[in-house]
Amino acid sequence: MTTYKSDFLRVLDERGLIHQVSDAEGLDALCRQGTQTAYVGYDATATSIHIGNLISLTMLYWFQETGHRPITLMGGGTSMVGDPSFRDDQRKLLTVEEIATNIESIKRVFGRILRYGDGPTDAMMANNADWLLKLNYVEFLRDVGRHFSVNRMLSFDSVKLRLDREQSLSFLEFNYMIMQGYDFVELNRRYGCRLQMGGSDQWGNIINGVDLSHRMGGPQLYCLTTPLLTTASGAKMGKTANGAVWLNADVFSPYDFWQYFRNTEDADVGRFLKVFTRLPLDEIARLAALGGAELNEAKKILATEITAIVHGREAAEAAAETARKTFEEGGLAADLPSVAIARAEIEPGIGVLTAFVKAGLVPSTGEARRQVKAGGLRVNDAAVTDERATLGLADLTSEGVIKLSFGKKKHILLRAE
Repeated sequence: MTTYKSDFLRVLDERGLIHQVSDAEGLDALCRQGTQTAYVGYDATATSIHIGNLISLTMLYWFQETGHRPITLMGGGTSMVGDPSFRDDQRKLLTVEEIATNIESIKRVFGRILRYGDGPTDAMMANNADWLLKLNYVEFLRDVGRHFSVNRMLSFDSVKLRLDREQSLSFLEFNYMIMQGYDFVELNRRYGCRLQMGGSDQWGNIINGVDLSHRMGGPQLYCLTTPLLTTASGAKMGKTANGAVWLNADVFSPYDFWQYFRNTEDADVGRFLKVFTRLPLDEIARLAALGGAELNEAKKILATEITAIVHGREAAEAAAETARKTFEEGGLAADLPSVAIARAEIEPGIGVLTAFVKAGLVPSTGEARRQVKAGGLRVNDAAVTDERATLGLADLTSEGVIKLSFGKKKHILLRAE
């Protein structure tokens, strides 16, 4: 077991954030030689990044907190190609305008986690479109492409998976690996960046940059990856029945985000507190040791702390209060997720099964019917017993909503407009 001397690697090791390091001893020594620069790359293929990206952002946070300068690199150039890693199909190509919109949306999350500015340890934002879109293709192939072995690239697990399934891997996607490797070299040239970090599934792409710098006569670069988190039951972290757990509030509400972590499995509480929160390790150990009903309080702390990091303390406390009113008091909280429905549609009466489908609580009327028989659906906290029942204006509360519940943890407000 490696014993780290630098504050940065020691903190990451204590919190279970290290999976693999290209040269642990060398990086540890580098981090003790004054302020260093590291980056994580983020492709702008959606309007938000997800909970998996929060782990790499957490690594950048601790990098900054231990006296170093983090770079968040936006893939304005690479997003036009798309990362083929572990995908079953080819990514949809985005327009320049779509990528620019996505970048502006994603930036909002970075600013809540990292401190940006002009100081020696202030974070900075970069965009690889600034250099990739200006490259001369023939010169790039001659000066950079010649250092990449196709045989080695074919050996990467992310590529082998596609080939083993006899799925198409376009030349466009193949170039992604070269472009990402070049990003590292360019960031070192511009900003003295010596470290790239990312998830363990990115190891092949990251190590390419380390090798490229060596082959081009550059300085020693380093790479560090974090584990891909799974739950204690083996499920992939960050997935719900409705899709990914996004970090932007307009895609995944702070309340839903809070609820996701409130529902953490018992065995994961201590680990998630270490990985995602900034609580002291002795406090985390105390919370992880709780059992029974007390462990539920630890889960609430976990949910509130992570939500505060991503959405701000005010939003986190509002989400916690909404949950308290909903679950402990059986009341109606204004911050519950809501779905709008035209008053003209509800006035003549809407079938209760249809209402639950419109609210997104169940995928079909057939499933809604099964849940009625199982006693799993409630309207305004009253169990639905008649699948032929209709909801009308009389069911609206004084706030002009109808509270729909599926089980104990899923609630939606049907809001008449």
